[in-house]
Amino acid sequence: MGADIISILFFITAIVLAFIRKINIGIVALALAVPCTMLIGLPGKEIIAGVNGNLFITLVGITLLFSIVNDTGALGLLAHKIVAVAGRRLWLIPILLFVAGGIITGAGPGGIPVLAIMIPMGIAVGIRVGYNPVMLSLIGICGMTGGRFSPITPETAIIFSALENTGISSASAVPAIIVNVTLFNAVVAVLLFIAFKGYKVKAPEQMERDEEGTKSFTTRQWISFGGIIAMLALIIFAKVNVGLAALIVSAVLLLCHIADDGKCIKSVPWGTILMVLGVGALLHIVAKTGGIALLTQILAGMMSPSTASTFMALSAGLLSFVSSALGVVYPTMMPMSVGIAQQIGGINPVALMSAVAAGGSCSGISPMSTGGAMIIAIMAVELKDRFTKEQQNKVFVQLLVIAGANLLVLMACTFLFFDVIANILCPL
Repeated sequence: MGADIISILFFITAIVLAFIRKINIGIVALALAVPCTMLIGLPGKEIIAGVNGNLFITLVGITLLFSIVNDTGALGLLAHKIVAVAGRRLWLIPILLFVAGGIITGAGPGGIPVLAIMIPMGIAVGIRVGYNPVMLSLIGICGMTGGRFSPITPETAIIFSALENTGISSASAVPAIIVNVTLFNAVVAVLLFIAFKGYKVKAPEQMERDEEGTKSFTTRQWISFGGIIAMLALIIFAKVNVGLAALIVSAVLLLCHIADDGKCIKSVPWGTILMVLGVGALLHIVAKTGGIALLTQILAGMMSPSTASTFMALSAGLLSFVSSALGVVYPTMMPMSVGIAQQIGGINPVALMSAVAAGGSCSGISPMSTGGAMIIAIMAVELKDRFTKEQQNKVFVQLLVIAGANLLVLMACTFLFFDVIANILCPL
């Protein structure tokens, strides 16, 4: 048995043991990483290398900042105001979150910074009206993903680079990618609404007016919102790391006594962060041994003009489970799309790029990625003691399953309409 298969089996074992024994999966993953590396002959330092320092800073920074914002009551009041706009039309709330995610992301910051806005908002609104908070945060992420390929985002800059000297017009390629990715995410959002039985959430016949939604924001709350805007400005204009930007803003807010530092630090979900980093360390071993590469190679050898988009989506999705979409998947696979289309023949490279664009975002909702990890972390902040270890592990597995199902839905969508839309909006 090869090292790649062994490492995959260790990873599956960690998930099963943690779920059955109801303990923090991060601890189990780190513990199993040791015999795994010994068995396959990797040095122990690879486990340390797999602990994602960037993700640690991101999770600590974002959860601390939103602990501060939450302490002022700003997020809760915003949720009340969204509910007040929808009134008894609760079905409007998922639509509002989807549209808001797309518009905010398309305005320029790209996907990652907007996660820090849409996830806490979705969870807060879900708790307020009775929708599943995981469902609403995922629908917000779907909207965000649709908007992350507007012409002024970092993601689209990679597309522009990939299209240089290819003869393909970015003016027609980018709209095709946007339409494909947005339609796919709209399909996912609808399926999430059905799967979580959002249609069963009804407003009572005599629904009381949300008096909280009519209140004005206090000075402290406006300042906390200003902190979020300042964080986005640092990320977009000063190119500061997301987590570091959040920590800078958090420090300034705490220095101004906007919230109690001890209370906010205690609100940071340290157990959740250990879970995410521990799983990431073991997953690093899986990637190091070539487990994901093995699966990708097998699938790539089966490509044809009719299945190329589907397999590119699958390859990008699998790669995104172990690496950053913006940092690895897009820079690597966007340029490859043009070359593969030329080698296979009879396939529009923009369809392949659309598949990579959507596939690279699929695992963003897995608990090992920033989006999924942030959902668990923010739920821990919002629900506090009500978010037990059992619930945490349940949401962890739930997000993992949804990420996999998301990839299957994408494969179906690429087969059904990605090529058609690419050929209409960006013909060869």
